[in-house]
Amino acid sequence: MCGRYTRYLTWSKIHRLYRLTAPAEIGRNDAPSYNIAPTDEVPFVTAGDDGNHKLRTGRWWLVPFWAKEMPKAAMFNARIEGIDTAPAFRDAFKSKRCLIPADGFYEWTISPADGKKDPWHIYLPGHAPFSLAGLWAYNSNLEITSCTIITEPAGKVMQNLHDRQPLILDQAYYDEWLDPATPKDSLKDILSHDIDDQLQFNRVGREVNSSVINKQPNDHPALVGPINPL
Repeated sequence: MCGRYTRYLTWSKIHRLYRLTAPAEIGRNDAPSYNIAPTDEVPFVTAGDDGNHKLRTGRWWLVPFWAKEMPKAAMFNARIEGIDTAPAFRDAFKSKRCLIPADGFYEWTISPADGKKDPWHIYLPGHAPFSLAGLWAYNSNLEITSCTIITEPAGKVMQNLHDRQPLILDQAYYDEWLDPATPKDSLKDILSHDIDDQLQFNRVGREVNSSVINKQPNDHPALVGPINPL
C-alpha cells in the first residue's frame, strides 16, 4: 500500500518530468511536503487537449464520478489486480489516468525491540523526482476532483519492508499511460514498466507516524532525516 508520500523538491525540478506549457504550471512554487496523507489536496498530471500534459489538483482519495456521497471505504490506493474490473476504478482506468509527482514515500515495519511501528523513507538515487501511476475522477454531484495511487506487489527492494508498493512508472511510458485513446488491453502491459529496482530506503523517526500533531500538520524537513535502526 501507499499511505504517505513526499514531494519536497522544488517544482522546477519536478515539472521537468512533464510537458507542462501553461505559465501557471511552469511558474508555480508549491511548498515542500514531507508527510502527504490521504484526503490532502495534491497536484497530479493528466493528458492535455493540445498533446502536452495538464496539471490538476484534487483530493487524494478517489471519489468515483457516480458517487452520491463521500466513499467510506479507503480509496487512496487502487490495487493493480482489480483496477480494470472493480466498480470504483474501472471507468477511470479506461479514460482518466494520471501521474502523481513525488520524490519519496513511506512504509512501516514492526520493531522487534518494542513492537511499535518503525517508518522508512523510500526514494530513488539522488532523491530524484518520479511519478506514481494513478487514476482520477471528477464528481459533479459533490463537485470534487480526486485521485488515487495504483499499488502493485512489492519488487525485490521493497520486499525488505512490505509486500506491496506504489507503482513508479518509467518516464518512457508516460504518454501512453496518460493518453485516453490508448487501448485498454495495453494498459497493464504499460504498467509493467516500473522502476522499482532502483529504490533505496532508510529509517526515519517515528514522528512521521502521525500526519497531524496538536491539530496542526506534521510536515517538516526533519521527517525524512535518516536515523539508525533500534
